Amino acid sequence: MTLFLNNIWLRRFLIAIGLFVAGIWFFWTSVYLGVWGALPSKEELSNIKQAEASLIFDANSELLGKFFIFDRQIVAFEELPKNLINALVATEDARFYQHSGVDYKSFFRVFFKSLLLQDESSGGGSTISQQLVKNLYGRKELGPLTLPVSKVKEMMIAKRVENVYSKEEILALYFNTVPFSDNTFGIESAARKFYNTTASQLTLAQCATLVGTLKASHSYNPRLYPERSQLRRDIVLQQMEKYGYIDEKIQHGANNNLIEIDYQYFDNDEGIAPYFREKLRLDVGKLLDTLSKPDGSKYDLYKDGLKIYTTLDNKLQEYAEKAMKEHMQKLQAQFEKAYGKNAPWISGDIFKKHLESNAQYKALLAKGLDEKDIMASLENKSEMHLFAWEGDNIEMTSTVDSLRHYLKFLNTGFIAIEPQTGAIKSYIGGIDYEHYKYDHVSMSKRQVGSTFKPFVYTAAIESGMPPCTYFAVKPVMYSDKGDWMPTNSSKIENEDQLNYSLEKALSNSVNTIAVKVLKQVRIEPVIALTRRMGITSDIPKVPSIALGTAELSLLELATAYTGFANKSVSPDAYFVNRIEDKKGNIIFEYKPKRVKPAFSETTRQVMVEMMKATINSGTATRIRNTYGLPNDMAGKTGTTQDNRDGWFVGITPKLVMATWVGHDDHRIGFKSTYIGQGANSALPMVALFLKEVNKDPAFNEISNAKFPRPSADVVASLDCDPEYEDGFFRRLFSNDEPDRKFQKKERKKKGFFGFLKKKDN
Repeated sequence: MTLFLNNIWLRRFLIAIGLFVAGIWFFWTSVYLGVWGALPSKEELSNIKQAEASLIFDANSELLGKFFIFDRQIVAFEELPKNLINALVATEDARFYQHSGVDYKSFFRVFFKSLLLQDESSGGGSTISQQLVKNLYGRKELGPLTLPVSKVKEMMIAKRVENVYSKEEILALYFNTVPFSDNTFGIESAARKFYNTTASQLTLAQCATLVGTLKASHSYNPRLYPERSQLRRDIVLQQMEKYGYIDEKIQHGANNNLIEIDYQYFDNDEGIAPYFREKLRLDVGKLLDTLSKPDGSKYDLYKDGLKIYTTLDNKLQEYAEKAMKEHMQKLQAQFEKAYGKNAPWISGDIFKKHLESNAQYKALLAKGLDEKDIMASLENKSEMHLFAWEGDNIEMTSTVDSLRHYLKFLNTGFIAIEPQTGAIKSYIGGIDYEHYKYDHVSMSKRQVGSTFKPFVYTAAIESGMPPCTYFAVKPVMYSDKGDWMPTNSSKIENEDQLNYSLEKALSNSVNTIAVKVLKQVRIEPVIALTRRMGITSDIPKVPSIALGTAELSLLELATAYTGFANKSVSPDAYFVNRIEDKKGNIIFEYKPKRVKPAFSETTRQVMVEMMKATINSGTATRIRNTYGLPNDMAGKTGTTQDNRDGWFVGITPKLVMATWVGHDDHRIGFKSTYIGQGANSALPMVALFLKEVNKDPAFNEISNAKFPRPSADVVASLDCDPEYEDGFFRRLFSNDEPDRKFQKKERKKKGFFGFLKKKDN
């Protein structure tokens, strides 16, 4: 014994062992006492609260999107497929059901290889319970001590977790918190994102694929690396077969399936209805500020797992987006070809103004650089991601060229509203949310052109003006308005001799008559009518409003038009049916306001018939002639001065659709009326949308809907020739006042010297 103790090397060895053990004990104790961060108590562990994504559902309860900090949805253990659980256990923790939170065999392997030898390839060795702790609490950065401290903390907390929760509860917690590829947290979110299904419906191969990604969520991302992901999936299947969860035949059968995903985008920039989801985010956020939880705290849109049920129809939105892309790509080509090499986005004052407002330009100017040096810097090329209708691409381009590229694009807005309720069924705020975030449905206000005329004519009919009142087409100078003389946008042959009924004047969008009708009705009653129809924007008290100089939002315009299909009532447009908390309790439910009719039923029937003429024989005949749509439909086109804006509103008994097309810079209009008129720039989007709707039997109720037959009195009031031509003496003595007495039976008589000369049509 004395010899043993006198051996200096042995003493040193024993001292080293003692110091090592003491060091381990002190280190372990320091972690336990919270020197490196407090450990959660059993009570805290039993009250684990995880942020949950709020879900957005369409009108048919299909998932439309999410609001989240972490993309997570909570599911119960009973909803987890057996294959999913078995795949996890076989791959990550084969002795999960035998240990109590820590697998010491794996621990010592990690201790000697990973910690002492710094061999990261040896694997983590963490149990499912330890991984759960890591998912819940993360790891604090402590330099070289990060890994050892984290591992010990996770072991300690895992033991506590096993004392608080059953194995089934641990598995459910794990699958609800584990991070999958593409910033997706939890199995339900992963199932919906990668396979467009629920966790409970995942197949064996899908379960194995998702579990396989847990080893390295980016490297085994099935969207980015399908071949690599498939190899990892097959390893998971082999592990399941090794531990007896599946037999060899099932394993080989699943191995033969190629990786196939049905990826769903739930971020703000991508996926279906991005503008609608952003509008929803803003408005629901404000709504939640007015609501409180039972404990008095406020709801959090990003953490509380709310369920938001909207009015949007996923399929109608899909058809609308398809129609928008098809039309806008074609229109953009027309737009660019018409301008050629002298386009305002290439050079000139407009381009210069945009360049000078560019953030990089301003920064360089602030540094004291002169114009030459600034331009030299802005013309340096680098890789940029550029939007294109043919598909986005990465190109070597400069800031100047990028500005020219994005400045050339037209933009648009489209909305479809159910007129009986005000429910928004489709919503497109622009051509591409990633690059053009400005919402052209609810935020933008532009002159509405001739789409304002139906309000003028509605006020006229409501005031008692018969539909068969005739007005002279020829222009008139209004000396009391500074010698203002409105003209018609297109040449009308013999316009000095023609007189149009209200129906023909509206359906052919005759400017001169619209102003004359407004003069008879007066401005105040027209503005009062628009207020009753839901328009809240300022409308100037000037006669030019008859031509659409008032600036309205697309949402306002479409909402007002719903009254023509809904008993003269324009219900408030809305897009949220109800909101539920995570337990299914309704915390908000939309309740429509009572809105009084804005005008009489007789007026409504007359206006619908007059706007049907716009579709059948007026400015919107492309609906029939070009697109061959048979739908019972009324509507109105609109074009503003210098062809800056194109509009179209289509009215069917079950759906009101409105669209605007133009350039975000008001100074850049269409090169010609042929391209810029609403019938060419805006109408096709509605037509292409309806073509898709008509092909889908699920929407037969919309496609086949008919307007109720107008009353006999309304039919009789419209029973007159659309126009007549003045004879010699009428032209000689005309005073441009409306001819209210010129009835059908009288027009059949010839006056002296052809005083009344009937024109054949």
